[in-house]
Amino acid sequence: MSCGRQIHDIRSRLSFFAKIAPEDPLFKLASVCYEAIPPVLEATGKVANPWPNVDALSGTCMFYHGLDQEDYYTVVFAVSRAIGCVSNLVWSRALGFPIERPKSVTTEWLQTAADKGR
Repeated sequence: MSCGRQIHDIRSRLSFFAKIAPEDPLFKLASVCYEAIPPVLEATGKVANPWPNVDALSGTCMFYHGLDQEDYYTVVFAVSRAIGCVSNLVWSRALGFPIERPKSVTTEWLQTAADKGR
């Protein structure tokens, strides 16, 4: 994802959350972090993309809506990613694209490939 697109996604999420919970303390903290941290990281010249992942605000939103057990955040992210992968597979089949089958390899092949990479 390009940095420009990522900045747009983050700003649109911030804008959306500002409409539903402008006074939420976690949202206020996230907003300050989004404004303060990327410029500092960018100024170091060592960070290629100082903007956080677009899912960074999702935890704040989930907490606001009652999902306050952080252990489940990764599960929610994984399920959303899986739904995206499955929808791609469904569309591929609907459009008549061939089924993709990854090549199977043995443990010995993996060991040989790893040894070559050293």
